[in-house]
Amino acid sequence: MFDKLDFLQDKYNDLSQKVSDPEVINKQSEWQKYIKELAEIEPIVNKYKEYKQVKEGIEEAKAILEESNDEELREMAKMELGELEDKIEPIENELKLLLVPKDPNDEKNVIVEIRAGAGGDEAGLFAGDLLRMYTRYAERNRWKVEMMSLNETGVGGVKEVVFMIKGKGAYSRLKYESGVHRVQRIPTTESGGRIHTSTATVAVLPEVDDIEIQINPNDVRVDVFRSSGNGGQSVNTTDSAVRLTHMPTGIVVSCQDEKSQLKNKEKAFKILKARLYDKMLAEQQAEIAEERKSQVGTGDRSERIRTYNFPQGRVTDHRINMTLYKLDYFLDGDIDEILDALITIDQAEKLKQVV
Repeated sequence: MFDKLDFLQDKYNDLSQKVSDPEVINKQSEWQKYIKELAEIEPIVNKYKEYKQVKEGIEEAKAILEESNDEELREMAKMELGELEDKIEPIENELKLLLVPKDPNDEKNVIVEIRAGAGGDEAGLFAGDLLRMYTRYAERNRWKVEMMSLNETGVGGVKEVVFMIKGKGAYSRLKYESGVHRVQRIPTTESGGRIHTSTATVAVLPEVDDIEIQINPNDVRVDVFRSSGNGGQSVNTTDSAVRLTHMPTGIVVSCQDEKSQLKNKEKAFKILKARLYDKMLAEQQAEIAEERKSQVGTGDRSERIRTYNFPQGRVTDHRINMTLYKLDYFLDGDIDEILDALITIDQAEKLKQVV
């Protein structure tokens, strides 16, 4: 751990020189990159400096106790030693936490994709419930929700919806939501009172900057077509909807929420970049599969992560075996209790690796 701290201190000193170099300042993208790196490691370096000062104080106090015959000075050194020794363990624990690898995407906006799974109309209604749940959660955090693509069912449900949540730290909270969500309830159309099980899949993708992933325009086929669905003057009258096909990967993105073809194209490219970035991350994580197994955060999308049981009024997160009997509140966006538990366990696993 201390080898890593020494390395970070050397890196901090090197970066401090670079950001003050006029040649680097003139290269704005390079300078911003160094400034960002500096800001990320500064809290660790400052805490390490504090740690070394306390250790130095302990050594000095011990030296006085061993070498001095002055009783008053020895008494002062003894008191100071006790105070400093009480400080050292909490500082060490803080350093360990600061060294836990941070997800570079944590501060980003997110693109959330919800798709109805098994269960017919009931799955579509459940997908609509999840859309409302995340929308309410965003409102509670004063984050902005921007609809990107919506494909509804004929009975008030959702076949597929893609939307962006804009807010600092949105990804750090919502990245744990990727996976299969299962609902158990009696549909309104069920005359026999039987409980049906339906599913919906959720994918949470960080918004991607142009610097992080670049798309060759020649690799993308752009098709325009007339919007279909409920309402709106532009529906079935103008070719405002856009479909992008990324030929190398086969990823297809459609966007028809806006009346403007240009805006739909812009949104579609945002979704495409996020999906390509997510694919790239998944491939990187597959290479370090053992590490991935220890993380509760961004597991396999086919994994069933949570059950919403209406007859019992409960929600159960299967990754951490946590059950809450307040389903109504949860579906109204009060999801922090489970998210906090997921974050705590994820950090604890990462901390084990650091130690």
